[in-house]
Amino acid sequence: MKRFHVHVSVDQLDDSIRFYSAMFNAQPTVQKPDYAKWMLEDPRINFAISQRGTPAGVDHLGFQVDSDDELAALQAQLQAADLGVVSETGTACCYAESDKHWVTDPSGIAWESYRTLAAIPTFNRARQESERACCAPSQPTLQTITPKNSCAPGSGCC
Repeated sequence: MKRFHVHVSVDQLDDSIRFYSAMFNAQPTVQKPDYAKWMLEDPRINFAISQRGTPAGVDHLGFQVDSDDELAALQAQLQAADLGVVSETGTACCYAESDKHWVTDPSGIAWESYRTLAAIPTFNRARQESERACCAPSQPTLQTITPKNSCAPGSGCC
């Protein structure tokens, strides 16, 4: 079963943990010095926050799945839509090792489809605090999508 995933970069981790714990009426299921995650059932969401020196706001969105078959089905959907899929197997992301597939929407927001394989002790297996903030590929593929029935600029039809 799929679980929606949201990862938000925050300025003040402790304040954000207090806020989201109150909002979700639950404590984080994972909490580290630079990261917290809530695995909620209602709504079914994997909501994560991190304080890693990047601007505050949505870092990336995605879908977490429970099986290899579900992940393969999501990958096939992305490939069928010709969205420039970037695939990673056994990659470190946040405090987990995962198999995943990335695409970037037309606005530049990274989307991941992934299956978690194991927990890892450090953020992205980083050896230093300054290493890359989150897990999206450093140069995600951006595919411009133009609707088939779009109007020409300046035509006045829209």
